[in-house]
Amino acid sequence: MRFFFLLLLLNLWLVEASAQQKPAFALNQMTVYTTADSTEYRLQKTAVGALEPFGQPFETQPCIFVDPDRKFQTFIGIGGAITDASAEVFAQLPADKQAEVLERYYDPEKGIGYKIARTNMNSCDFSSASYTYVKEGDTKLKTFDVAPDLKYKIPLIKLAMAKSKGKMKLFISPWSPPGWMKDNQEMLHGGKLKPEYYQAWANYYVKFIQAYQKQGVPIWGLTVQNEPMAKQTWESCIYTAEEERDFIKKYLGPSLWKAGLQQKRLIAWDHNRDLMYQRASTILQDPQAAKYVWGIGFHWYEDWTGGGKIFENVKRVGEAFPDKHLIFTEGCADSYRAENIHDWKFGETYGRSMINDFNNGTAAWTDWNILLDEKGGPNHVGNFCFAPVHADTRTGVITYLSSYYYIGHFSKFIQAGARRVSCASSRGQLLCTAFQNPDGSVAVVVMNATKEKIEYRVWVAGKAAVLVSLPHSIQTILLTK
Repeated sequence: MRFFFLLLLLNLWLVEASAQQKPAFALNQMTVYTTADSTEYRLQKTAVGALEPFGQPFETQPCIFVDPDRKFQTFIGIGGAITDASAEVFAQLPADKQAEVLERYYDPEKGIGYKIARTNMNSCDFSSASYTYVKEGDTKLKTFDVAPDLKYKIPLIKLAMAKSKGKMKLFISPWSPPGWMKDNQEMLHGGKLKPEYYQAWANYYVKFIQAYQKQGVPIWGLTVQNEPMAKQTWESCIYTAEEERDFIKKYLGPSLWKAGLQQKRLIAWDHNRDLMYQRASTILQDPQAAKYVWGIGFHWYEDWTGGGKIFENVKRVGEAFPDKHLIFTEGCADSYRAENIHDWKFGETYGRSMINDFNNGTAAWTDWNILLDEKGGPNHVGNFCFAPVHADTRTGVITYLSSYYYIGHFSKFIQAGARRVSCASSRGQLLCTAFQNPDGSVAVVVMNATKEKIEYRVWVAGKAAVLVSLPHSIQTILLTK
């Protein structure tokens, strides 16, 4: 009897081992969507086909290798910031153009399916003026009122949430406390939060979250401070790593938990990749601070000397603190000039960053303003920049930049809950990343930023299909059963 029992266990083990060695999902069919410079292709279906047995490729046969059995971080979503500027521009558009912008961004079928939004708590540079929600000196926050947000911003956030079918996650970021709470007595030009106002400022986040929720706008998460190491001409506030750590563990974290808001995702840093490891390690090596922190947020503006983006720093943080999440919280192309609005480089900047950030462990990716006007604003300090969508408020004409379509190659095809899977390119000219969706399909994104037309193969478990990457293009290959 014991012999037969052992034999049964052996057979069960062999079946399980065999199942583990087989691909989790038999990928046979493919649909290709393309956006390419000097063509009319914009997220357009350009090919359908099947993967055929192929075997060992030669060095002369460029390949994108995809292995769905090797899984990494879980994907949360992609989106952009609904700032005061975006909301004000939106409000000036005719009703049909408003509907178009909402559909193009947030509709999961007809648009690119944004699932994340960021908004400012108090004013930021992309507000028409500086403002707060309390009267000067009100440390008890008895005068707290989000009235400045009721005219434009909250209505747009609600419309976006509805168009995304309730799937949108909203997080908030402060650019500055009220000036009277700071040592420089103003919201602009950096300065620091005075220690005697630490608790009042922590309570301010709680008040804001509660006020938005009373307006029917749920808050998914929050960052501690936008760009805490930047003294800007606009709203800004400086925290060293130790100061941010101590504010989190002694004030903000306990205040959120005391108010029953411990489920809100608290995001530290919210600044460039250059200093993110130092900031993350200082905060997350402290258990009392780390217990409140959900993840580390980062921006892409670190290329001060022309040395390039420091993508590897994202990976370093993920390796050191695998229990925390990585989220890209802001990026844009600055220095708006109307004559450059059709430059293809904008899309490629986004594509390169998104592929590298996802491959280095990023779970969510958030663009800056979703919509700006014909001047790259409004902006109360003249810090005009580009957005993926611009509206001419004089004519109602909407312009979709290459960046809108490049973002869409990720946001439209990668579903919430997807897992990043192994994806490797045999050519430096072809950048790639891949995610397996909850329905089993695999979205492979391939970008070609060169002038070359490149024939390549998508290769999965000994099967492949031949594709062509056009010059300055991006493709999403959706692999299905």
